[in-house]
Amino acid sequence: MSINANRRQFLTRAGLGFGALAANVLLSAQKASGGTAKSVISLFMHGGPSHLDTFDPKPLLNKMHGQLVPESFGDVRLQFSTFKERPILGSNRKFIQHGDVVISDLFPNLQKHANKLAIVRSMNHDGFTHTAALNWLNNGWPRLGRPSVGSWVVYGMGSEAQNLPAFVVMLEGGIKSGPPVYSSGFLPATFQATTLRSAGAPILYANRAEGTSENTQRDMLETLKWFNENHQQTRADDGDLAARIKAYELAFKMQMAVPELADLSKETEATKNLYGMDNATTAEFGTRCLMARRLVERGVRFVQLWSGTSTGEGDWDGHKGCEANHEKQAAKTDKGVAALLEDLERKGLLKETLVIWGGEFGRTPTSDGNANGGGDNLGRDHNPYGFSIWLAGGGVRGGQVIGATDEIGLRAIQDPVHVHDLHASILALLGLDHLKLTYPFQGRDFRLTDVHGTTTLAAKLKR
Repeated sequence: MSINANRRQFLTRAGLGFGALAANVLLSAQKASGGTAKSVISLFMHGGPSHLDTFDPKPLLNKMHGQLVPESFGDVRLQFSTFKERPILGSNRKFIQHGDVVISDLFPNLQKHANKLAIVRSMNHDGFTHTAALNWLNNGWPRLGRPSVGSWVVYGMGSEAQNLPAFVVMLEGGIKSGPPVYSSGFLPATFQATTLRSAGAPILYANRAEGTSENTQRDMLETLKWFNENHQQTRADDGDLAARIKAYELAFKMQMAVPELADLSKETEATKNLYGMDNATTAEFGTRCLMARRLVERGVRFVQLWSGTSTGEGDWDGHKGCEANHEKQAAKTDKGVAALLEDLERKGLLKETLVIWGGEFGRTPTSDGNANGGGDNLGRDHNPYGFSIWLAGGGVRGGQVIGATDEIGLRAIQDPVHVHDLHASILALLGLDHLKLTYPFQGRDFRLTDVHGTTTLAAKLKR
């Protein structure tokens, strides 16, 4: 079932915005059985963390370190390496077993929450460049223009937050493929993400102009709303106009809600220290993790935190010195991630909040052809053919591993999970049917999973 233009026009003229459309029409029509999550926190490790050094140990790599890959593994297309001509690169990481879950020593704090994690070791797609891979994971398609997962979720479920955006993104810096990875694409603009900053004004342009009282601003907005709604009578299918009208009202409400959200003074010192806010290395990411908890606590539907910036070597893109790169990035994020899981559980929010950790791809079992020198400077190239993510909360059964890569971690060979399957399963955990969550655009009904995807992963996550 999709929503056609006539129904959109009717609802708009009847005074229902697109958020109400999603909540009142889509949710009832497209509700799938067995939804266990109400909100999502996506922890995105920008650049592509190495599964071979984090959650998918391969002892054979150390045994074959320096050797060329056997012909039996075939060949793959990579970003910088000629795969068959690059030697295998071992790992110096120590892996700790927690039941079925294995976690490397990069994450000493996360180790304590192994029983909450469902690690998927068989993720895969075919985008070996950052732009294509970032689009795959965030938009379900390798090229620009599709709505992000967060936008689809809000389109399908609406929001419980009356005074805050339904979809919030918190960045560390720039993203290699830019803002389109968290945009609303061809969905109405009201479903786009709002960027929440960790320094300065949390949301730009939300503050009331100096010297303007609340009553004066309210009168101005009511007058503006009257003009806009009259203008919209002959433009009922203009989603941008509808979104603009709604944005003025939300911005007015946020002037009180956002300062309260950003005010961490009521959080205990113990809580702040739990998130690593007392340490220069962990404070920035830890603060954003705490803000993520506060956002879902207030009904925000989808929150995405980005670790890593596109400038310099400030992300997880370990082409050179992969080991040092990952030690740096893990040191910044491990404490905040672990604190988020602990705090959500303590607040009774973990059971209804789906937490997802991962990047746009994994790394190769061979050294990178773009790396200079050797020794500690060796890195790994991009590998979209088999990599790991983990999920927790939101009805997911922790302490389990799903899928597997081959002996050197090159390809997913057991229970492979394509990005379409991941997205279908995320929607299923939220109670949405990926086959029915559609939007008409350019003559056909589009969906997050295009014409693919299964919910097999969702069933395994809950089993």
